[in-house]
Amino acid sequence: MQTRFTIAQLANPDIEIANGILRACVHCGFCTATCPTYALLGDELDGPRGRIYLIKEMLEAGGAAPEPVVTHVDRCLSCLSCMTTCPSSVHYMHLVDIARKRIQETHVRPLIDRVLRRALVEILPHRGRFRIVLRVASRFRGLASIAPRAVRPLFALAPRRVPTAASRDIGVFAADGERKRRVALLAGCVQPTLAPQINAATIRLLTRLGCEIVVPKAAGCCGALTHHLGREVDALASAKANLAAWRREIDSGGLDAVVVNASGCGTMVKDYGFLLRNDPEWAETAAQISALACDISELVDDIGLPNPRHGVGGVVAYQSACSLRHGQKIVDTPARLLREAGFEVREPIEAHLCCGSAGTYNILQPEIANRLRDRKVDRLEALSPDVIASGNIGCMTQIGGGSALPVVHMVELLDWATGGPKPEAWQTAGR
Repeated sequence: MQTRFTIAQLANPDIEIANGILRACVHCGFCTATCPTYALLGDELDGPRGRIYLIKEMLEAGGAAPEPVVTHVDRCLSCLSCMTTCPSSVHYMHLVDIARKRIQETHVRPLIDRVLRRALVEILPHRGRFRIVLRVASRFRGLASIAPRAVRPLFALAPRRVPTAASRDIGVFAADGERKRRVALLAGCVQPTLAPQINAATIRLLTRLGCEIVVPKAAGCCGALTHHLGREVDALASAKANLAAWRREIDSGGLDAVVVNASGCGTMVKDYGFLLRNDPEWAETAAQISALACDISELVDDIGLPNPRHGVGGVVAYQSACSLRHGQKIVDTPARLLREAGFEVREPIEAHLCCGSAGTYNILQPEIANRLRDRKVDRLEALSPDVIASGNIGCMTQIGGGSALPVVHMVELLDWATGGPKPEAWQTAGR
């Protein structure tokens, strides 16, 4: 694709990166075949190729982001299916992130939209605040139909029962027996409140496999939620807080890996090296941490699972999270591990299509998100499983909102197969 940036524009690091990405695009349109919003809406501007043209025109023109660009970029899930399909290796993820940053800096949204987005920034990355809001939303869930339209999705996504205690996952957890690895676990922000059992299962599984686990209190939100809202300052502040915490652990005892059990967060952490490449203070540490970062499935696969214990099994419908499948290119490993652990694993058709969660997308674009959720749930339930498993808390929440089947994290199943408890959601299903 031909671009027309001036020399002055190319001096901007974002424009320099965008220029290289845009020039790699050959207009082939393969990306449209695997784009969820194009599949639903059938509009060229709601597919990657159309958005690329819009972003190119916005960046070349300079000034405030035009309304049509905002509309169609806002509808992008950042599922990254287009990057898996693209034969020219166009790095759409970085391009759309640059566009969101430009929109945030130059476009004035309607008041209600600004208030909602600000509320998401001030609540979701902070465990304590999120827990309070979640409890309120859960208690008044039945009033969603009479709530202001903009906040109805918040009520709809709130669980009927908030876990009684948030995850107690801060500190150092010794390996069972001989220590094979010393790893840091990202505790996260939303996940410990919504599903504290995930970190608990991760810690039990990894210590059983010979890992000493450190979970620094100072490492919290990965920054993805604010990053995808175009709020670069907030996102980089979260990233630097995590990097500082992990650098202290590297200096004090070394780290063999930084483990992430929410694949959306894992994609973000693996990108820290790029995001902070021009920061003289943090570039080296960010590159080091990105190299150490791994999904929980990667680490378990590297160490190896013991033989599954007797009596574990069942039919598992595995939902491949976009951030894992497309963002991190981890496709077969989770399902293979589940099979090795004794489960019958079935995978749905259209496994590459997003469930509609996508961070805050199901709050900001609920109509599209719900259509994608229902489509995904139909495909998963057609497999007649006992349980649905995923590797990302956002997907679990989204799919759980549309299915009566128990939805669990794959690490809960691996924990059960190697000596832990049966996942509570599965135990209580049908009661």
